[in-house]
Amino acid sequence: MNFDKYFRVSSYGMIAISMLALTLAGGLHPGLALGFGALMILAWNLEGTKWQLSERVGLVVVLFSVPLFFIDWKYQRIIGEAPGRLGVTALAHLIVFLSAIKILQVKTDRDWVFIYLISFFELLLAAGLSFSPIFLVTLTLYLLCGLSTVIAFEIRKARRSVKPVETRLLVPPDSRVFKKLAEASSKRNIEASRLPVVSLALLLLIFILALPLFLVAPRAGGAAISRGGPGLANFIGFSENVTLGEVGTLKQNDDIVMRVRVESDQGGRLRDVKWRGIALDEFTGRGWKKSQEARSSEQKLSDRGFFRLGTTEAPELLTTQTVFLEPIDSAVLFAAPRAVAVQGDLPYVRVDPEGSIQSRPHDLDRIIYKVLSDIRHPSADVLRQDRRPSSASPERYLLLPTSIDPRIEDYTNTILVNAGARNRYDSARAIESHLRQDFGYTLEMKASGPDPLSDFLFNLRAGHCEYFSTAMAVMLRTHGIGTRVVNGFLPGEYNETAGAYTVRQSDAHSWVEVYFPDSNSWVPFDPTPAAGRTEPEHSGFVAQLGKYAEALELMWFQYVVGYDKQEQRSLASSVQDRVSEYRRMVSGALDSLSRRFPGIAGKAIFVVFLISVPLLIFLGARVIRLGWRRGLRISRTNQDPTRAAVEFYQRLTTLLAERGLMRLNDQTPLEFAVNTGSNEALLITRLYNRVRFGGRSLSTAEVREIDQALKNLETAS
Repeated sequence: MNFDKYFRVSSYGMIAISMLALTLAGGLHPGLALGFGALMILAWNLEGTKWQLSERVGLVVVLFSVPLFFIDWKYQRIIGEAPGRLGVTALAHLIVFLSAIKILQVKTDRDWVFIYLISFFELLLAAGLSFSPIFLVTLTLYLLCGLSTVIAFEIRKARRSVKPVETRLLVPPDSRVFKKLAEASSKRNIEASRLPVVSLALLLLIFILALPLFLVAPRAGGAAISRGGPGLANFIGFSENVTLGEVGTLKQNDDIVMRVRVESDQGGRLRDVKWRGIALDEFTGRGWKKSQEARSSEQKLSDRGFFRLGTTEAPELLTTQTVFLEPIDSAVLFAAPRAVAVQGDLPYVRVDPEGSIQSRPHDLDRIIYKVLSDIRHPSADVLRQDRRPSSASPERYLLLPTSIDPRIEDYTNTILVNAGARNRYDSARAIESHLRQDFGYTLEMKASGPDPLSDFLFNLRAGHCEYFSTAMAVMLRTHGIGTRVVNGFLPGEYNETAGAYTVRQSDAHSWVEVYFPDSNSWVPFDPTPAAGRTEPEHSGFVAQLGKYAEALELMWFQYVVGYDKQEQRSLASSVQDRVSEYRRMVSGALDSLSRRFPGIAGKAIFVVFLISVPLLIFLGARVIRLGWRRGLRISRTNQDPTRAAVEFYQRLTTLLAERGLMRLNDQTPLEFAVNTGSNEALLITRLYNRVRFGGRSLSTAEVREIDQALKNLETAS
């Protein structure tokens, strides 16, 4: 590919990538983008022909296109475009129109610069519409192509400014040397072949130089950066009033709600932990709601983004979770049970008497926060010894509506008698096991009528998690055991690539918490059958690609979109831990060597280790730079012959200059060597002319002869 063609390819690629970024961000209709792509192909074929638009025609069309922007704006409003996107859509259309005119016309340097500016504005518009990993890919391609284009543009301008000059020939014009030079010039184009490599190297250098600043400076606004789209609408099941069946509706959607990364959870060992959302204590007969006592909440004080919610006897056993919560129309913060602290860029945190955590609404932006939870519960033996009377439980956890079906109490009594349950814990386990084993699981909304709970227990005997948790809570209350219902999420699918759980709306779940007054603890029970508690298995190549994509998106959100002071401290701590771990590993290895090889032998091995590491780094860098074959060769005879001859001749002229012997402008190298009266200079010059202008190579013996001649000159001086 010659240089001019390379310049055009790079320039067209720059505008094509920016148009692709705008299309992927949703700022341009795909059909319009395809039409523009076809127009670019047409413009490429028209380059240099009489069918191109003249500069004057292009300027007139551009001037008349300005009113089209306002007409398009009005049209978008008429057809009902969203108010926030009226100007964006019209601006995108104007940019595409201007780009089309410019690539179809005869282009001067000024026109190329105009095209580059248009492509840059397209990229800026795409950045405003989407802040996702896809944009990162298009941005990288654009930067690579842009660097190459700008360099090629400057080379192109510099070429036109250089005037041809005549030079004094060192060999006759009919020499075969000039034929070889002409053939080499026609076969390769140095700029076109090296520009992509240079551009890539510059891009890597920019990235390396910018990365420290990027990581040191938190983003403005922290995690409260809009993702450019609405939140999960109709996010039901997490308000103060929940009707039976609402969580089941939520479970029929696969949209991602959050991603949770748990520290020290290698391999997803905490799969049984649920993400607690909201707890409800009053049963209405058709659903659950917060009682008047539960509606009050306490606002926690912040210590530089750290909110203390409770205490624990074993802080070293706390489970730390980092939650990346998607935009949802609920203020609930999800966490593992019994959160004792929350940390994040949050204006406030409120906790109600049921342990539910809430903060600011975030239906348009993602938020990141960390939670420290004490997920431990008293052992089964301790809970079985809790025999306090029913009055020990707060009254609101025992209340039932007056219209409750009396058959429920009799049904519960039968289950407990058959199970031989004589305490709270065994009673809870008996009902939990009975509902899991004797009832079916379905997401269909079959329970109906004025009393859906009775319809579920005595007629259908099948339902989803809400009916199971409601049945267990009500059945235990009929026997004086305090309960409440909790709505939240199952752990979700563990993504090994991202090291995090992916939690979807389909993971929405409801379970029961039973109160044990002796230990003043709420213990979770889950009566839903296994079919409603099991994550679907995703395997295969496509599923693995999806996991990599999720890991990339999580990394993008954590370290780009939501990178704040909290993430800065977390990253610094992680790097420090890795360095400390490496030090311990090296120290352990050296101690092991000292024990196995005591005395001088151990020290010798240590010295060899210190020497070999830099040597391996040097050889690795040489192999990367020169390739396997050349990188592992040390002999100077493997250098390029022409380059070696030039280097030898430069050493010769430097030595002669130190003696005061300077070559005149009208002297050839050979004439200069003869006038010096030095046999060494004459020998080196003849070999130089033969290699530099005769197309021959130096033999090993000739290289040694040149080295010796230079040494003689250095000694003589």
